[in-house]
Amino acid sequence: MEGEAGPGGARRALGRLVEAVLADRGKANAVFDILAVLQCEDQEEVHEAVRACSRLFGALLARGELFVGQLPSEEMVMAGSRGATRKYKVWMRHRYHSCCNRLGELLARSSFQIKELALSTLMKFVQLEGEHPLEKPKWEGNYLFPYQLFKSVVGGLLSPEEDRSLLLCQFREYLEHDDIRYHTMQAAADAVARAADGRPEQVPLAFWNNAFTLLSSVSLPRQESVPSNFYVKHAELSDKWKVVHLREHRKAFQQMWLGFLKHQLPLRICKKVLVIMHDSILPHLAQPSLMIDFLARACDVGGAVSLLALNGLFILIHKHNLEYPDFYRKLYGLLDPSVFHVKYRARFFHLADLFLSSSHLPAYLVAAFTKRLARLALTAPPEALLTVLPFICNLLRRHPACRVLVHRPRGPELDADPYDPREEDPARSRALESSLWELQALQQHYHPEVSKAASAINQALSEAEVSIVPLLELTAFQIFEQDLQKKGPEPVPLEFIPAQGLLGRRDDLCAQHFTLS
Repeated sequence: MEGEAGPGGARRALGRLVEAVLADRGKANAVFDILAVLQCEDQEEVHEAVRACSRLFGALLARGELFVGQLPSEEMVMAGSRGATRKYKVWMRHRYHSCCNRLGELLARSSFQIKELALSTLMKFVQLEGEHPLEKPKWEGNYLFPYQLFKSVVGGLLSPEEDRSLLLCQFREYLEHDDIRYHTMQAAADAVARAADGRPEQVPLAFWNNAFTLLSSVSLPRQESVPSNFYVKHAELSDKWKVVHLREHRKAFQQMWLGFLKHQLPLRICKKVLVIMHDSILPHLAQPSLMIDFLARACDVGGAVSLLALNGLFILIHKHNLEYPDFYRKLYGLLDPSVFHVKYRARFFHLADLFLSSSHLPAYLVAAFTKRLARLALTAPPEALLTVLPFICNLLRRHPACRVLVHRPRGPELDADPYDPREEDPARSRALESSLWELQALQQHYHPEVSKAASAINQALSEAEVSIVPLLELTAFQIFEQDLQKKGPEPVPLEFIPAQGLLGRRDDLCAQHFTLS
């Protein structure tokens, strides 16, 4: 600002301009000076300009000095013969739109403070526009919300160029309001549809990351309740408004996620979705069974993605009566040597324990899993064996029909084992005709804890299962530390006469020399 130095001077100069515009309509052109500061590069001046715009247009909205209705073009109104008041309101509303557009651009500014201030100012305008609508209601009691302005805010948060996770964290506080949450779900669904329209494979990874961060921040109440915590205040709430019904929130939530998941997402985004699927997505859907297509596609990917997808499928099968006959076959196919060496080993065995917890599973199926685990255990590291061996014993406790695998004294020889480890169908693996000779082999393991765990089948198994939860996160380093902390036996004497130095004392050496001579 001319004649003013430093941020304090800019603040005072902008403050005088705001006061002048609010006090006298004849000085409305001073708005151009305020908006011009928004375009400068100095962060302090931009910061003060945003505050000035917030104060100016916030007051104009509250005083009703912006045009209400379908906004005509500025040139047509100025050239017409309408009254000065109408021209002023139309002109000032166009300046208000220019301000909002510039604030949206500032969401991409390098300074996080400016981003945060621009976001809070835009949300303030959303609240004021909701309380003092700039559009005329179609009928008495019509629900009005500044959706176009709010849609531009959500679009600014879902940047395709940079990570906006910090700004999205700031936006989460607004999601506590029921109306903001409802319209966020609609705006996010529209933004994803526009971004992925035509060629979704060309959508930048930054956009998918921002979209997932926003979508995963939306959380619906688990208990049935009437939404009433509104950001935009109303004198009274009408039962005819969709925003006051939780079932409509569930429909919007479902539409948002289905619209997001129908696209070919990057693998890392797919994993993030599957991690929260069972706890944060499925319980809130109006029709959870509609997730079957996404989960079935993910289940065919393999590795950690398939495992996480099986978790969601398991919930649909047990809680929503969904039929998926290949579920246990898919789980059986995930059992390979890699499960003992990857970072999701703990989650795998936790979920496998959950999937195999039913006592109504057929004996041949449980026997196939038991035998496959026992065969893989022959080459597994000790930290994994200390989880696998109790897990196998728990399966035998749950399913007494499978105990024939350890009570077959004259079982098949190693070269005549009927079990086929290459068979993908557990029903055809012939595991129930085999025996767990692998556990007897592991009783000779070099690590004493593994040998002890494998020897548990030599005794009668207790009725109570052994919890594997403390063993899921066990690492090789922890095993090594436990071994170091063990107290060993008393020191063993290795010489009858303790040594008195490297060669002993000189007198002793001389005495020994004369005695020998």
